[in-house]
Amino acid sequence: MSWQDYIDSSLVGSGHLDKGTIISAAGDSVWATSAGFTIKPEEMKNLVAILTGNNEAVEKAHAEGLYVAGERYVVARIEDRSIYGRHGRTGICVAKTKQAIIVAHHIESHVAGNATQTVEALADYLIKVGY
Repeated sequence: MSWQDYIDSSLVGSGHLDKGTIISAAGDSVWATSAGFTIKPEEMKNLVAILTGNNEAVEKAHAEGLYVAGERYVVARIEDRSIYGRHGRTGICVAKTKQAIIVAHHIESHVAGNATQTVEALADYLIKVGY
């Protein structure tokens, strides 16, 4: 399966998310993305900093929010490999694997828990197959 297939079928195709992207774990390249969901290089680097436990980046995200694709999200939760944020009634789910970071967006008509479960399941699968 291509990286774009993971976006189209596993994320957006699930019906629980409307946009997604997969970037390298280093935050230096985009492997696949949905149309119109462009994450800026500085946003990718910030996601990496948060997910690798950079205390300054984590504290700043909690205090000031997190930018993804130009939108500001209030951080709801940061865990070992995951970040969850809200922007009004929409949200993002971010999960890190060994080699990739999955970033997915859900709209207000989607259930946030289902969106989270979908992203985490794809992350678990990619880790299982070595990514």
